[in-house]
Amino acid sequence: MTIGVIGAGTMGGGIAQSAAVSGFDVILNDVAGELLTRAQLAIAQDLQRSVDKGRIDKADADSALTRIHTTTDLESMRSANFVIEAVIERLDVKHRLFAELDSICTPETILASNTSSLSITELGSVTRFPHRFLGIHFFNPVSRMKLVEIIRGHRTSQETLDKAASFVHLLGKEPVIAKDTPGFIVNRVARNFYGEAFRIVDESTATYEQVDKIMRAGGFPMGPFELMDLIGIDINLAVTESVYEQFFHEARFKPHLIQKKMVQARMLGRKTKRGFYDYNT
Repeated sequence: MTIGVIGAGTMGGGIAQSAAVSGFDVILNDVAGELLTRAQLAIAQDLQRSVDKGRIDKADADSALTRIHTTTDLESMRSANFVIEAVIERLDVKHRLFAELDSICTPETILASNTSSLSITELGSVTRFPHRFLGIHFFNPVSRMKLVEIIRGHRTSQETLDKAASFVHLLGKEPVIAKDTPGFIVNRVARNFYGEAFRIVDESTATYEQVDKIMRAGGFPMGPFELMDLIGIDINLAVTESVYEQFFHEARFKPHLIQKKMVQARMLGRKTKRGFYDYNT
């Protein structure tokens, strides 16, 4: 089976890597050639770290790299059996992409979005075969995180859902079926995880560092501010705004001004070398 991945950012690259390691041929597409080059380097580096730590054999890592084919030509998705979109979290951009994919891919091809919060039903509405459309939401870093949310749109067929769950199992991950509601499961829960952390800092009850330290001591692998730096503060804000809008401005999902100011300052986390923490050293 050939897996198509559109978007060579952190998430798209991670999905491509996980699929290739699991033995699938992968077509990784992006409109920017430099992003594809960067993704190939990041994948190679992550695989080497896994080799160094004994998680994977060198031969398997090398074989996985040969299974990832990069291209800027969307027509290449014609040969994919399963296409996963991981582009910018904007409804208009995703609609245009899926409308184009619908004219390229075969009627049997499963189309999926890695969206964090947008409606799967609405995303699939631009396709001729909404029964083959669903959400498949991975978490960062994809190569390490086991959980994958599978979201059923209003017209997603049971067959499509079953095939997606089987695919996720073959990646060595754990699929959880979610309804098509704002934020699905994880991001709905996470809004309060982040929101309360912002309120604590805003009230000067604790610092970013103290909040993160307390959450790690409580069993979380990362605190909320460390996690936002890893994901990207701009992405975190976009998801928060989306959930807030879809819940008709319910107060508990309201974005915080600190998020907005960080994005305005282009302090987006690890990808800009500065967020709640400094990554220049």
